[in-house]
Amino acid sequence: MKPRIAVVTGANKGMGRAVSEKLASQNYHVVMVGRNESALKKTAIELIEKKYSVETFTADISQKEDCEKLIEHIDKKHGRLDVLINNAGIFIDESKECSDLAFKDDVMKQTMETNAMAPYRLMKGLIPLMRKNGYGRVVNVSSGLGSFEGAASYCLSYSVSKATLNMLTKLFASEVDGIKIKVNAICPGWVQTDMGGKGAPRTIEQGISGMFWAATLDETGPNGGFFRDGSPIDW
Repeated sequence: MKPRIAVVTGANKGMGRAVSEKLASQNYHVVMVGRNESALKKTAIELIEKKYSVETFTADISQKEDCEKLIEHIDKKHGRLDVLINNAGIFIDESKECSDLAFKDDVMKQTMETNAMAPYRLMKGLIPLMRKNGYGRVVNVSSGLGSFEGAASYCLSYSVSKATLNMLTKLFASEVDGIKIKVNAICPGWVQTDMGGKGAPRTIEQGISGMFWAATLDETGPNGGFFRDGSPIDW
């Protein structure tokens, strides 16, 4: 039996690295995607030394051209895809920018390109390979800050980008409903990553538990939901 193929963005560190390793330990071939080529390759070598099946693809997914190159690479090299984890994301809001809603347009634009447009482009380009394969799992790493209940003005651009990602999750899920492809959003919580900081209450292993769950759902699993640790949360 051929190993399932997974694409993980933001894979050279933090939750992306951890979920890549966890999938690889379960006989997935993982295409690890990241901007920092040297860090990405170093991470891949560490996993290969553990006898895991991984490869790297250097890309800045905030750039449309890089997304297109990644899609073309997966199509030409593998011709199919089983799992897409849209993990890469940025949080560049500064609280002082949001006082009196005095946020910067360039912060919004950069955040939206990475956190929403990149997942949109990758889903648009890679879900057809899942259709061809007759199987697929898409995991969009969102945030409670992107929910209407959890929105906060101190991270305006981040909240808007994750709310957009949640809507994209719903729309793509509706397009694949009933054809053995599942598209879900998950909130990992506040995790001890470079973005979350050392003071965050959740470990990386706790953070990726929901990502791995959504990536490995069986046929009875949900489609088009928003979850934390496998349990539904409010949009």
